[in-house]
Amino acid sequence: MIGRGGPTIVAVHSPISRGQKGIKCCCCMCCTCFNWNFLKTPHGILKIAEAILGFCCQTLAVNYGLGYAGIIGKSYHSFLTTTCWGLMTTVMLLFCYIFSEKSIGLIRQSLFETTFNALACFSYLSSCSYLGFAVNTFLYPLYIMTPFFQVYPAMTAAYILGLVVGCIHGYDAYKSYKYFKGYR
Repeated sequence: MIGRGGPTIVAVHSPISRGQKGIKCCCCMCCTCFNWNFLKTPHGILKIAEAILGFCCQTLAVNYGLGYAGIIGKSYHSFLTTTCWGLMTTVMLLFCYIFSEKSIGLIRQSLFETTFNALACFSYLSSCSYLGFAVNTFLYPLYIMTPFFQVYPAMTAAYILGLVVGCIHGYDAYKSYKYFKGYR
């Protein structure tokens, strides 16, 4: 880019220091194409937590709620859609951050991560609230009347974990916004 005062240099800041890529074996570094040190950072830990808890939510919803989707209603589909797109985007970001050290600085400095996390927070919190209402309204009476009815506890765990994931995405949105504005 050439501006009024000459060329503009865009610097990419990365929180991971160079030269520490890979896994240290007895005498050398292995798997140097991976950026494993990212997983030790606070941002990496947040991404891992979002991915694991999102996967748990999706697994519980598919394994236990699919047969009762007609009873639960649109709240089930809303929750499943939220977990699918949130998990897919989180895993994609985690993949980019592990395989490319440059993407950490580029994506974190952009507005994408802040917007994604804020939208994921809102989507998780709203769909979990809706699912919680539907589960307690429609599945709790079945839980009381039917022995060994496992759908109610599983779906309760799913929406509670979803609320936790929503809060983690909210915190990540806050941290991403601070990083975006340069407050680090």
